[in-house]
Amino acid sequence: MSYHESRLTPDAKRNVVWQALWRFHFNRIISADDCVLDLGTGYGNFINNVQAKRRIALDTWPEFPRYLAPGVEAVVGPVTDLDFLADGSVDFAFASNLFEHIPQDAFARVLDGLRPKLSGRGSLNILQPNYRYAVREYFDDYTHVAIYSHISLADFLTANGYQVTLVVPRFLPLTVKSRMPVSPWLIAAYLASPIKPLGKQMFLRAVPRR
Repeated sequence: MSYHESRLTPDAKRNVVWQALWRFHFNRIISADDCVLDLGTGYGNFINNVQAKRRIALDTWPEFPRYLAPGVEAVVGPVTDLDFLADGSVDFAFASNLFEHIPQDAFARVLDGLRPKLSGRGSLNILQPNYRYAVREYFDDYTHVAIYSHISLADFLTANGYQVTLVVPRFLPLTVKSRMPVSPWLIAAYLASPIKPLGKQMFLRAVPRR
């Protein structure tokens, strides 16, 4: 049984979350003229909801292209190999719950490979568990191999040639796997609130240091 049949199974609530995140957050920082790259796409919940000139999805899972919306370009391969992209072509790179799944040296290779692919306004945007607040649940996912808090992740990005422009230590709850209702308006209120109960995922934004 694969990871997508055990730990990361399809869940309709996940798409409700990403529809709301697009509506209330990402459409404010992604332009209609942007080229958006989704690293570690999975079921495509993020990239399917994006409205942009070009949308590219990358994942090693061979089955992921069948979950993508029309118009999304699918590339089956590792995130450490970005040679298929033209230099300066990506305006918005995004990784959700990815870098805790790969060794630190592979993460460094992603950062190195992505740098020339980003445009002059290009940025890397990361959403993932914050170990500081998710310590009890962090290794419930057996594929987690690296640990980051909002401080260590920011430091790692800086050490690898990026300037961190935004750090949100508590951005979202850890998972949709709960009995709590998933409502777009509750998500909107949560994003707008200065108080983030159960906020165990962080959001960081960084640009290459010029």
